[in-house]
Formats: sequence, structure tokens, C-alpha cells
Amino acid sequence: MDVNKNSYIFGFSAILVIVVAAILSFAAESLKPMQTENVRIEKMQNILASVGVEATPKEAGKLFDQYIVDQKLLNHEGKVVEKDGLSAFDIDAVKQYKDKNLSDSEKYYPLFTFQNEEGKRYIVPMAGKGLWGPIWGYVAFAEDMNTIAGSTFDHKTETPGLGAEIKEKFFTEKFIGKTIFEGDEFVSVEIVKGGQPWDSPHKVDGISGGTITSVGVGEMMERTLSVYVPYFKSNPKASL
Repeated sequence: MDVNKNSYIFGFSAILVIVVAAILSFAAESLKPMQTENVRIEKMQNILASVGVEATPKEAGKLFDQYIVDQKLLNHEGKVVEKDGLSAFDIDAVKQYKDKNLSDSEKYYPLFTFQNEEGKRYIVPMAGKGLWGPIWGYVAFAEDMNTIAGSTFDHKTETPGLGAEIKEKFFTEKFIGKTIFEGDEFVSVEIVKGGQPWDSPHKVDGISGGTITSVGVGEMMERTLSVYVPYFKSNPKASL
């Protein structure tokens, strides 16, 4: 066989590409269960982090089962619904947000109830858009379903040192104690530009240099929480 012929080179290259592709495909399929499990664990960690419970990957499942005492699915009107084969934990808020083909009636909104010796917290997942890509987070409410008890936000593509700071505690802790109702009116929480007055129960100081991402967090919260308003208002423990 003449290994210098073009036909040999092309044939060898084609076989090599096929073999490598097969190996990569096999590896991807083999690792898929592990990747899925890692995503599940990270989601539990983020939900718990919104109420200040730090969990390692090893203990996340146990703590989640211990503290998350209820999970509900709400429809776009804020009413509790049941969907066969679908739980609140199954909802991917980012994927749902990005899917423009979904109608409002096809969207579902999870509500997680956390309970410890101090009482209950109600955790809402959300997704939105930052400067360069998706942002997401979890906001926890006190039993009055008005006062924010904790939050956590994250991203993949925001600018380090600027918009990426939304995941840092110095930013998320600013939300604690803020309220989303003024009387009976839903006002959400506004993220104001750095340097502007923010000493208000409904305002949070934004990240200097990360204005667009900060505004994205505010938009994400207002849009998502508006769905939960009917449920919050109908709860007998709500204090608006």
C-alpha cells in the first residue's frame, strides 16, 4: 500500500475522525449521569444557600431533605397546580426563561418551603438576562411573604470584577430585610445605580460598573415575583 497517495491520507484521516468521534460520544454518554447528578446537587446547594445554609456536595441531599418540607408548582396566574410527572425541583428556571416557544400557560413556577427551629422560609427561583448572558438566583422570604430573608445569584458570562459580583455576599446580603410590598401594592425591589439614594425598604445599591447586570437582577425579580403575588396575598400568614 502506497502511504504517500492522497487516497490513503484521506482514508486514514476519515477513519481517525470516526474513531475519535465514537470515543468522545461514548465518553459523553458515560459521564452524563454524573453530570446530571452534579447539576442536581448544585441546585440543592443554591436553594439552601438562599437561606444561609452552606452545604457541601456530600451533605447537600441530606440537608435538602431535612429542611425543604414542601414543594409547590404555581402556574402563570400564581395558582397552585399539579402536573403529572413534574415536580417543583424538575423546573429549570433558566431553560424555561430562554425558551421563547413556551406560552404562559406552559410555564410553571416552583415554590420551596424551608423550615428550621426559627420558622419557615419561602424560596423562589428565578432567571433573567445580564450583560452577556443568563443570570439566575433564589430569593427567600420570611413567613410574612413580604420580607426578604436571603438570596443567592449566579451567572456564567458576566464581567469579572463588575457584573460577576452579583454572586458575592456583599451584594446578596443587601437584600436581607428589604420588602416587596408597599401596603397592599407589589413594588418589588429596585436595584439603583451606584451613588444614588438607596436607603429604602424597596431599593438595593447596585454594583458600580455593573449597571446593566444589576438592572437585570432587578428586572428578573420584578418579572418573576409578580407571578407569586396572588399566592403571597392569599396566604393567611402574609403581612403586607
